[in-house]
Amino acid sequence: MNIRSVRFIGEQIEVAYDQPPLLKKKPRCPQRFLWAGSTFQVSEVLAEWPVFERRGRMAHNMREINAAKARRRGSWGVGRFYYRVRTESGRCFELYYDRAPKQAGDREGTWILYREVAAQ
Repeated sequence: MNIRSVRFIGEQIEVAYDQPPLLKKKPRCPQRFLWAGSTFQVSEVLAEWPVFERRGRMAHNMREINAAKARRRGSWGVGRFYYRVRTESGRCFELYYDRAPKQAGDREGTWILYREVAAQ
């Protein structure tokens, strides 16, 4: 499937759930997100996929057999969960949860609004 990007956004967002996910490092798609002062209600999840690729210096710090397992299942603090969603207003976006902790005392990851895509 060829997805046409309308515009790159790449900004951190806040997300909300009616019921919080059971696993913080493996969250499901949020019901809504806050971006640029507006709340966007997710009406449909069009696609979802994980990416457990290790980037930067982390790409070379494992033995190959362990790295192969990590690419399939993920490892602590590595990977992203992507979601392509349609909002109630009809706009389509891709967002992701980055599992990498931002600092030693903050083990949570970050939600990023990656881009707006053409409506499907």
